[in-house]
Amino acid sequence: MTPRDAVFPEGRHELYTKHAYSAAIRSGDLLFVSGQVGSRDDGSPEPDFEAQVRLAFANLEATLKAAGCGLDDIVDVTSFHTDPQRQFDTVLAVKNDVFPQAPYPNWTAVGVNWLAGFDFEIKVIARIPG
Repeated sequence: MTPRDAVFPEGRHELYTKHAYSAAIRSGDLLFVSGQVGSRDDGSPEPDFEAQVRLAFANLEATLKAAGCGLDDIVDVTSFHTDPQRQFDTVLAVKNDVFPQAPYPNWTAVGVNWLAGFDFEIKVIARIPG
């Protein structure tokens, strides 16, 4: 069995401790990143939706960096949306800023009715370079 190692970005540890999960797990040459939300340093949701999505991507990038990865190493994305019809244009605009050119990671978007006070969450699988 391949060992799994927990990966945590700088800060935000109270969020992971409070809910008893790891930010990411490194297993072999893959990194499985838990859902990242637009939480501020105190763990509360960023109230502005676009800012919340951008903060979720920033938190994702910090987690990737802690494992020696970057956005270009992402191969699989799943995002969760509390109101996809209303939110999707905003999410696509941010996505286009984050991933401006092909090849793009594959992406699955899922509508949900609850994200613990958040309106957007993103989880990924990345290949660890090297």
